[in-house]
Amino acid sequence: MPVFLAILFALPAGAEQLTVAVASNFLQPARALGEKFEASSGQPVRVTTASTGKLYAQIVHGAPFDVLFAADKDRPLLLEESGLGVKGTRFTYAVGRLVLWSEDPLMSGANCEDALASLGKRRLAIANPLTAPYGEAAKEYLEVAGLWQAVQPQLVYGENIAQTLHFVVSGGANFGLIARSQAIDKRLPDATCSRLIPQEMHAPLEQQAILLRRAEKNETAAEFLAFVAGPVGRQTIEEHGYSVAQ
Repeated sequence: MPVFLAILFALPAGAEQLTVAVASNFLQPARALGEKFEASSGQPVRVTTASTGKLYAQIVHGAPFDVLFAADKDRPLLLEESGLGVKGTRFTYAVGRLVLWSEDPLMSGANCEDALASLGKRRLAIANPLTAPYGEAAKEYLEVAGLWQAVQPQLVYGENIAQTLHFVVSGGANFGLIARSQAIDKRLPDATCSRLIPQEMHAPLEQQAILLRRAEKNETAAEFLAFVAGPVGRQTIEEHGYSVAQ
């Protein structure tokens, strides 16, 4: 049994109410995980979502969250080092991917990347690189591709990756750099062009979770993290377009 699971199972019983802070890109799988956990345990999971940067700031300022599912590994590490996260409970629950996506009819059959290299007056939506890890990855990709300076005047910034997708679907932007988990969502309109960004063109989107200090004695929080790391949790995460750590 992994060390963090042993720690979680060893935690004493406490409050059963569970509030989970979830990065925007992971909202749908988090809801699915919450429903499956409630079905098996009888314990409800309350999910709140925002960009990782905003969730981190809220936790630092005392927000009543029990668990954080971040879109990076940096904020969970900072929480652990500051004592706001329980040492030994931090783990990688998913590895995300970035997708260049459009439903612009004029892009039908076109090469997304070629179009990106000659945006003209068209708009590109990305999440805010300062607060959203997927936005940071988008900026890195554009820099590596040699496009960052050229596309800056045409950028539309989403507060988080969910708002970034909204801009593209609503017509506020012609293209978006979104999460793969969003791009494969069956509720999304069909793409006219789509490209999975090579992993080597940006830092890995390694997403980590951590038990927060206020929930150190919350048995339900411990059980939920163990559930996410277990077979049902891992399968659910993979079904939503993520890789899981081996």
